Amino acid sequence: MLNINAFFVGLLFGLGLIISGMTDPSKIIAFLDLAGDWDPSLIFVMGGAILIGAVAFTIAKKRQRSLLGAPMQLPSETELDKGLLIGSLVFGIGWGLSGFCPGPAVVSAASGQPKAWIFVASMLSGMALYSLIERHGK
Repeated sequence: MLNINAFFVGLLFGLGLIISGMTDPSKIIAFLDLAGDWDPSLIFVMGGAILIGAVAFTIAKKRQRSLLGAPMQLPSETELDKGLLIGSLVFGIGWGLSGFCPGPAVVSAASGQPKAWIFVASMLSGMALYSLIERHGK
């Protein structure tokens, strides 16, 4: 049952990305182009997501189980470490160069965009490389 619900929530998320135009890399690049033809629309999408997320996390912190009965699994780390900062920097550079972040890339790949497939393959390769390094580094 949880997998079916996750599927529909993911579908809703993907639909939101499509409606907001966030699956179009040129829209993301236009947002990041402060010196050119800047498109501020991403601020409103991010602002809406942050607002909804803040409310959801406030409610979730008070619960032991999700609405579907699964145990709540909220992050416990509160410290910024070197790995998080470096990872954020690499993520931002990749986002700025490609115009994709993971969610919109998967949606765009599903719609058949070749650039998105290349991004998703690169993202999965990076994740596999990280797992390999983490496993052998410990």
